[in-house]
Amino acid sequence: MTAVGATQGRPVIGLSTYREQAAWSVWNMSADLLPSVYTRSVEAAGGVVVLLPPQVEGMAQVVSRLDGLIITGGADVDPERYGQMPHPMTKVRRDRDAWEFGLLDAADRVGLPTLGICRGMQVMAVRAGGSLEQDLPDVVGHEEHAPGGNSFGWTSIATREGSRVRTFVGDRVQVSCHHHQSVLSHPGFEATARAADGTIEAIEDPERPFWLGVQWHPESGEDHGLFLGLIEAASGVNARA
Repeated sequence: MTAVGATQGRPVIGLSTYREQAAWSVWNMSADLLPSVYTRSVEAAGGVVVLLPPQVEGMAQVVSRLDGLIITGGADVDPERYGQMPHPMTKVRRDRDAWEFGLLDAADRVGLPTLGICRGMQVMAVRAGGSLEQDLPDVVGHEEHAPGGNSFGWTSIATREGSRVRTFVGDRVQVSCHHHQSVLSHPGFEATARAADGTIEAIEDPERPFWLGVQWHPESGEDHGLFLGLIEAASGVNARA
């Protein structure tokens, strides 16, 4: 890994970002951005952050310079990717879909430790051939997972015994969440955490050291073990470089 020497052994973690219309100072224009709680969480866990804005190509070149990858939260995955028509509440971002599916393809080929957060978990599931529930309140009958606006919800989750996610966050934890969709099917993954209403809250590939997704937002809560786990796995990449 070329990044190892430049960062004195600290693993380099790439985070996917949004391309949005944004306002700051005297400017109002398209910008590549990500809430800083993500980057601060990775830095606090011991990683060096690289932001990855949506691009048309170059996924393999980007991944070759990383020690770990985070697919972050955001807009909905295009339901055409799992053979459904869009729900009225579904809001897609095809630029992010193309970029993040490509990043996962490249990360998969080299065995890069990868964490999916919220949308990121859904991207991982759909890429594997899975499907999503497009509007979760229709199914569970409440809005606990996404109370609306810019507010986060809080829900209690239970992790599965023997799972990697349990080693990172414990058997039961209150988590911060903001999602109106959820994973229904997830080929190649095991569901390793659920909310009380049955919503899948974590998936992981049992055949890989670190290839997992969580439906909640650990960067906005107190469950920092996921970032520490990713950094530990990414440091293993450093050790082999």
